[in-house]
Amino acid sequence: MTICLAVDIGGTKIAAALIEMYSAAKSNIVARHLIETRSSGDPLLLTAALAELLGPLAASADYVAVASTGIIDNGVLTALNPQNLGGLDHFPLHNVIAQITDLPVYLINDAQGAAWAEYLAYRQEFADLAFITVSTGVGAGLILNHKLITGSRGVAGHAGHMLVDPQGPQCGCGRRGCVEVIASGRAIAAAGQAVFGGTCSGMQVYQLYLQGDARAQAIIRRSADAVAELIANLTITLDLDAIVIGGGVGLAENYIGLVKQALVKMPDVYRPQVLPARCDIDAGLLGVAQWVAKIDGQGKNNFSL
Repeated sequence: MTICLAVDIGGTKIAAALIEMYSAAKSNIVARHLIETRSSGDPLLLTAALAELLGPLAASADYVAVASTGIIDNGVLTALNPQNLGGLDHFPLHNVIAQITDLPVYLINDAQGAAWAEYLAYRQEFADLAFITVSTGVGAGLILNHKLITGSRGVAGHAGHMLVDPQGPQCGCGRRGCVEVIASGRAIAAAGQAVFGGTCSGMQVYQLYLQGDARAQAIIRRSADAVAELIANLTITLDLDAIVIGGGVGLAENYIGLVKQALVKMPDVYRPQVLPARCDIDAGLLGVAQWVAKIDGQGKNNFSL
């Protein structure tokens, strides 16, 4: 048995857990800690937050496995939409965590890690599967022929930046009408502020939707419709068996139901099975720990950079 210090860096929170690894598919979380992501654009603040969170846990671990929002390119954290990193970009994530912990460090995108966790949670039932997280942003992880696809530059799965509305809002990535700028929690909040004014949050918009407010319903339905279009595009391109939906928005009450309603209007070939995520908030932590254990056991670990 080895002990993995797993880290999940998201747009709103950073989670860390000590995980006992018995095999690449069997593990047990023994300690979990959570802090808010400090979205200031100041790399020193992120470094301090990581040191505060990881420093006390490192002595109990054999290695560190990190699932992070954004693109992991040769150990550096970048982003198509830097807004999801609080304006932070080109952050030397591998080197910073290695210095804090003095342990081997392995990096992967958070949606990629969660996709692997969901693939295992569904008992490897599907050879070709996509995990879509609808949260602060919109991301995806792809399993094709039972293999996690990461890409040579870590970009694979950034499906939230596929186009769904050429006339839509400007996305932080530089294009107009991406899924993320219409469907994400950040996008829902922006649409809510435009309609309801003030500092309306995405959660408040969703509560208004559940209460039957017609304007909030239009915002949430537009989000779900965009995700349905994304599912259709991925399915017709990759011949997927199933889509697993997670994230704070994706798992909100009736959201998957809205996505399915939009998909029903499409021809059968665009409609894979649509399933809820099973690993909940631990998907990134478990997925990256399990993935590193798998590839390390094969002597092919490509993420120690």
